[in-house]
Amino acid sequence: MTDSEAHPQRRDSAGAAPRGSALAPVRQRYADWLRLDHDAVIADRIEDPAEIRAMQIIVRMERDHGPDWYTALGLAARGCAAVCLDPRSEPGGIWYDDVRAYALGHIRKVTRRARGNQWHEAGSVPGIGLSSGGTDVYVAVPGLASRLDHRISRLQVGGTDAPRVEPDEWPEIGPDTLVVHPNPAVPMTLGKAMAQAGHAGMIGAALLAGDRPRDLVAWIDRGLRVAVRPVAPPEWERLAQATSAPLRAWRETGLLAVRDAGFTEIDPGTVTMIARWASRT
Repeated sequence: MTDSEAHPQRRDSAGAAPRGSALAPVRQRYADWLRLDHDAVIADRIEDPAEIRAMQIIVRMERDHGPDWYTALGLAARGCAAVCLDPRSEPGGIWYDDVRAYALGHIRKVTRRARGNQWHEAGSVPGIGLSSGGTDVYVAVPGLASRLDHRISRLQVGGTDAPRVEPDEWPEIGPDTLVVHPNPAVPMTLGKAMAQAGHAGMIGAALLAGDRPRDLVAWIDRGLRVAVRPVAPPEWERLAQATSAPLRAWRETGLLAVRDAGFTEIDPGTVTMIARWASRT
């Protein structure tokens, strides 16, 4: 699927747009999750293995060409939001039950790598693909981990890493953009960081749907724009302090935080990403 095909489209009836109703459980749980102490985070992770659901993110890694680190994070955030905001994920749509069931539990995300024929076969699984500047990412509709399609399950999780190279000059950030900042103190592989950026995109979509529906429409209309930008430790600390009051931070300044359950790579309860909604001026 091409980038142009990945954007959720407006509905025909009275110019209405998808509003992410399947994401209501994520919105309702957001602040409580950020307030859990370490022990509560551990306890909250317990669930029936047969009921574990996950969203699969596939990054294209050919032998002679790999993804750009920052571009891949941005595409992961956009792709995860796009799947959840697609008309097929609205009530009555063919993806709604899967997205809604996923949003009701832990929003696990798994990044896998693919190349050659495996990349093209993975793209035939229901989902949305995005490309930018030679970096390709595909996000599959979430489902039960125990029933994962073989075109996805055979793809490797390990080895999803790439150099983290910053450009000489960052492009200007336009309005109606979700700006995502990785935690500068937490080393992450590309795969782990993509999963965390995917959380940021999904949480951003959920919060916009609940509190800023006009901004959500603007975001959709602009193709779910995401900008990933590093910040220095002092700036991160300032942002982290602001998000200690999650709902006020979101409603007053458009800030949101991603807190990881710690299944892989990092400690449970670590804040991995802070995102900021940059509305039109």
